[in-house]
Parts: sequence; C-alpha cells; structure tokens
Amino acid sequence: MSRPAQPPRPVHDGLLLTLACLVVFLVILDATIVSVALPALRADLGLGPTTLPWVVNAYTLAFAGFLLLGGRCGDLYGRRRTLLAGITLFTVASGVGGLATDAGPLLAARAVQGLGGALLMPTTLSVITQTYPEGTRRARALAVWSAVGAVGAAAGTVLGGILTQLLDWRWVFLINLPFGAVVAATAWRVLFDVRADARGQEPGRERGRARLDLPGAALVTLGLAAALYGLMESATYGWAAARVWGPVAAGCAALVLFAVHQARWAEQPLVPPSVIRRRPVRVANATMFLLGLAFLASPVLLSLHLQNVHHYSPLRAGLGFLPVAVALMVSGLLTGRLIPRFGARAVAVGGLTLAAVGFGLLALTLGGHGPYVLTVGLPGVVFGLGIGASFTPVTACATSGVPPALAGLAAGILNTTRQVSGAIGLAALSTLAAAGTATYARSHPAAGGATGADALAHGDALAFAVAACCALAAALMATRLPRPGSEQHSPSEG
Repeated sequence: MSRPAQPPRPVHDGLLLTLACLVVFLVILDATIVSVALPALRADLGLGPTTLPWVVNAYTLAFAGFLLLGGRCGDLYGRRRTLLAGITLFTVASGVGGLATDAGPLLAARAVQGLGGALLMPTTLSVITQTYPEGTRRARALAVWSAVGAVGAAAGTVLGGILTQLLDWRWVFLINLPFGAVVAATAWRVLFDVRADARGQEPGRERGRARLDLPGAALVTLGLAAALYGLMESATYGWAAARVWGPVAAGCAALVLFAVHQARWAEQPLVPPSVIRRRPVRVANATMFLLGLAFLASPVLLSLHLQNVHHYSPLRAGLGFLPVAVALMVSGLLTGRLIPRFGARAVAVGGLTLAAVGFGLLALTLGGHGPYVLTVGLPGVVFGLGIGASFTPVTACATSGVPPALAGLAAGILNTTRQVSGAIGLAALSTLAAAGTATYARSHPAAGGATGADALAHGDALAFAVAACCALAAALMATRLPRPGSEQHSPSEG
C-alpha cells in the first residue's frame, strides 16, 4: 500500500501546523467576532433590523455553501494555490468591510470573506493529514488544530467586545490584515502542492487529470445556501413564513438532485462514493452533526443570556465565556495524548458524555437566581471540557484512511456537516428558547411578561436541555466509531 505524500522538507512540520492553526483560528474567529460589534455597527451605518443580522449571516451562508467546493479545489489545484487564493480573498474582503460606509459593500465583503474561509478551512485540515502520518503524531497535531479552532469560536465574543469598546467596530475586520499578510507569506514559502489524478477520484479509474464536477458543485452550493438562508430567516419571520420553508424546500430538493447526480450521472463526482462508503467517515460526520446541534449555538445563547438576564455589558458578556474557552483549549490539547492510549472512540464517547452533563447542569441552573459562577461558569467549564475532548477524535475518524488525493474533500465534508448543524442548532434552539420564554411568561404573569428575566432564563434552560439530549445522542453515535487499532478499514466496510 502506498504511503501518503510527505513534504519534501520534514523540518517544516511544526511550521505547517502553526500555519494551519493560525488560519483556522482566523476563519472561525471571524464567524463570531462581529456579533458583539453589531449594536455599534448599526448605530454608525444606520442598518435596519432586517439588514443587521446579515452582517453575520452573509459570512455564514457563503462559508457553509462553498465548503465542499473549497475542499475539492485543494485536492485538484493544490493546497498552496487554494490557501493563497483563500487568504487573499479573506484579507482583501476584511479591509473592504472595515472601511465600508454603508450596508452594500459591507455585506458583499462579508460574503467574500465567507468564500475565502471556505477555501481555507478544509485546506488546513488536509495540510495536517498530508504532513503527519496516521498515528500518535497526527492525533496530537489534530488535537492542537481542534483546540485552536474551538478557542477561536469561543474567543470571538471576547475579542469582539474588547476591540469594539476600546477602539472601534471597524477593528473587528481590520485586525485580520496583518495576520492575513503573515499567512500568505508563510504559505508561499513552506507549502507544497499535490494535485489529484483520476485515481484520486475513484479506485480503478483510468489515470488522468481529475476535473472539477461543476454541475455537482453548483447543485450542492445552491442547495446548502438556499436551505441555510431559510433557516436564518426563521429567526425573523417564524417557521410558517413562505420565505422560510420555501428556500428550505428548494434547498433540500437541490441536495437530493445532487445526490442522484453523484450516484448516476457524474463522470468524476464531487463526492466519490468511495469516500462516503467508509464507515469511519459516515459515523464521524453523523456524530459531528449531533455535536454541532448542541455546541455551536452555545456562545450566542450564553452571550444573550448574560446580557438579557444578568444585564452584563457586551464586553463583560464576552469575558463571561472566557472560562469555557480555556476549558476547550486545555481539554483539546490533552486529547492528543489520550487518543493513542485509549483510542478515538473511547475519548469521543467520554467527552460527549461529559458535554451532555455540562449542558444538563446549565438547563438545571439557568432558571434560578444564583450567581454567575454557579449558573453559567461551572456548567460552562464542564461542557467546555467535554466538547474540547470530542472534536479531535471525531475529526481524526472523519479523515482516517482517506487517500491523500481526497483529504481536502473529506475535510470539506466534515466542516460542511459542522456548519450546517450549527445553523440548524442555532435556529432550532433559539426558537425553543423563545417558545419556552413565552410559555413561562403566560403561566407566570408576575415574571414581567415575555421580556422578564425569569421568563428569558427559563426559555434558555429549555434550549440547553435539548442541547444536552443532542450531546447524549452524539455520545451514543460515537460508540460506533472504530475501536483502537482498527481505524483503517476498507472503503466498502459497512
């Protein structure tokens, strides 16, 4: 069996990991850093209530919609070319967003940032899988990469609050410029390109240059974008509105057509069946979906809880999530040492079970009148430790045994799963929180109506109770991940 392609100069392994971590931190940070700056941005640019959410949504929509395409571009056109194209789009768009004076250029810049992020995110993961062979070193590298990504998600609210309060909202965009320049210069010097041939698409195909499946790319991108657009609009218009279920239905139809196209019509499919047939890939993506439902909405929900119930300022609310970020980082770094000893399955199941306990504690404590430490801080640390221990083994299984020529695609599939589940989780949990708030307000008029702190707290508690159920379901799904020593299976294993 051929060994994965390795960098021509292994001395750069540490530098490649640093590059991948810096990129993933920037991409994930940018998804949340703008949230805290929205009130200041609205006041400065005069954005309306229906336009303001799209400062966040435009990025998320483009990012999630193009992830599969971005992952495949890395396989076909080389990691260095794809990363350089992505960081150029991301950095230039950051500058345009920071200098914008009205909504049009700002929203366009956010969409281009998302496109750049979609090229970057799967490329960083495929760089790691190409650089480090499967085993202890890859597990530790993935642990660092996952920990940095998780910290980026949690740190966005903290850094956004600091920059907005001490400087100006424009700096949540402009801060990307020097980091983007460093990434581009480093990638130019240390990355190498490996392109896929037709054998990287499907075993047994005639050798030759692989081509991008443009119809498949269009179908999956439009399908994901339409479905996510409908989910995002549900927060404003409710689930019964035609502008919600219409795009969701159209998006689902496009995704079904995409699946048929991949199975029957595509000569070189964007998602080769050989990748999906791998049991570790299937189970890891199902686990990540359930994990994303539970976790990825938690920074937003807890930030709103601290501001609306505890009456924290945006900066203080951002700092209130800091213990969770620290727990994520510590747990993620330790996971790299646990996986070689206990196996990916045991670590994932243990971490997800701990996360379920943490979310359950939040559901039990948020409805009370206790201090921050007891109602948010300690439960947040518990679920942070569990989530931090979960990302690495799930990521390792999702890329286990995948040929180097398809590593970017496997990374794109995993990240698409994470983004889609996060969007669904945020929409669903926000709806549940609002419904729980309204129900409690009707049954307890003395709570101050639907905007009373008690009603809001009970609505948030309901949302986190459902998050605990999702985390527990993810733990059960993770029991089907490969056992220690059996991570590499034949593509057809079922």
